[in-house]
Amino acid sequence: MPNPKGTPENLKPIKSERDEPLTEKMNIRMTKTMKEEVQQQDNPPEFCREAIQEKLDRNKSKSST
Repeated sequence: MPNPKGTPENLKPIKSERDEPLTEKMNIRMTKTMKEEVQQQDNPPEFCREAIQEKLDRNKSKSST
């Protein structure tokens, strides 16, 4: 009888090559149009992370000058 929870490899934690692990979650409100456009991206979560990081970097460089 097959294991209903999958193979043992599926139970191992996902290894990441990031400097920091992705441990936190955040909910945001957006327009329906924005949501549709984000969902059309190849990797919507990574797209959002990159967009947020770009904005944070831009703000950091503005405040340091």
